[in-house]
Amino acid sequence: MTEPANIPSDALTTDVLIRHRREIVDLKQRIKNRRLQVLGLYGTPIVILAALITWAGLKVFVWLHSNTPDAIDNITGFVVFFSGVTFAVQAVAEFSKELSTRRDRKTPVRELKLELSLAEERHVLEARRRTPPPMDRQASYKERLPGEIARLRKESRHYRRIHLFMQWMLFINSAAISAVTAWYDPPQPAKGVLICLGFIVTLITAAAGYFKPRERAFNLQLTADSIEQNATALELGISPYDAVEEKRNLALFATTVEDLRAEQRMREQQLDQPQQGQQGQQEVI
Repeated sequence: MTEPANIPSDALTTDVLIRHRREIVDLKQRIKNRRLQVLGLYGTPIVILAALITWAGLKVFVWLHSNTPDAIDNITGFVVFFSGVTFAVQAVAEFSKELSTRRDRKTPVRELKLELSLAEERHVLEARRRTPPPMDRQASYKERLPGEIARLRKESRHYRRIHLFMQWMLFINSAAISAVTAWYDPPQPAKGVLICLGFIVTLITAAAGYFKPRERAFNLQLTADSIEQNATALELGISPYDAVEEKRNLALFATTVEDLRAEQRMREQQLDQPQQGQQGQQEVI
């Protein structure tokens, strides 16, 4: 009799937490929209003033005794006209009660930020009050892992593509340098081409050594494979998740996955450090 009674309570808890999350996401989007609205309302007069000052400065210091080129006049006129129309539309949407459809008309951004802080605080308090048992949280944690694995693999493919692109650029530009050098004798007509190709090779080599996309892709793929291996072992009930109590298996699984994620973050931090700092840290370890 107790299990059916718990189902509505669990469903109510889920609905409440989802409602709080939707409120937080909605407030974040409203803050972004309001910032764009304020920027459009107060930024367009600044653009008009800057365009007029620029045109006047060019007239005084460059074309004082002659007519301003038509291109300059046309560009200045277009900027002033477009900015003026944009400002008029923004002003009507901001101050007109009949024509405005804005949700946060005349609302300061700081007030929306305060509402967001209060919504996040309500979400934390509600989640704390309705916190499910540890076994339920561990089970839900297991269900969220496929998304985390997909994210890690997506980032791994991203860095792998960057690494392959850099390598192909190095191959092509290095071969082009040799081809251009051998084609021209003397290489005077192709000096500019050689300089550009050499600059690209140096830039790509430096970027690959600094950002280390190959190492990042390897670490992300390694973490994703390790998490998936543990998830499969838990699903099949094999070692080390072969205990009789499911509670122990879930606790061990959550601990292992969090250790793997912590190792991944540590490897990312090591890649972001300078080479000397990495060597010093390895010596300390």
